[in-house]
Amino acid sequence: MASSKVGSIGEYIREQRTRAKISLRQLADVSGISNPYLSQIERGLRKPSAEILQQIAKGLRISAEALYVQAGILEAREAESDVQAAVRADLILTERQKQVLLDIYDSFRKENEAAGVVPGPAAFGADGRDDEQAPAAQEGNEVR
Repeated sequence: MASSKVGSIGEYIREQRTRAKISLRQLADVSGISNPYLSQIERGLRKPSAEILQQIAKGLRISAEALYVQAGILEAREAESDVQAAVRADLILTERQKQVLLDIYDSFRKENEAAGVVPGPAAFGADGRDDEQAPAAQEGNEVR
């Protein structure tokens, strides 16, 4: 089982690097890890330490936590929503910006849960707008 985890972390890193459209050499340069060692990690021949994973995450501009979970260092948290996954996957945002957005999103969700407000499909009209916006749109008023 451990060897499959080692392989899966390497595959995951390669996938993230490919998505970021950077070469192995570029990732090695920005993360401060040697090119041959990084190549061995991606091929599943080496198991990286938490420190190395953190350097790789920084170089890929992704969450170190995601790499820790893939490597089996951390347990996976509850399933992410599409919003959370999209924020974490955004390559343009910094880690700090991602965290701020996720914190705000979580606070809205907790606030709604505490108030018992859980909008379901019935809360939205056929056009995808919430019920408060639908009449204004029907009257021809601009909705912002």
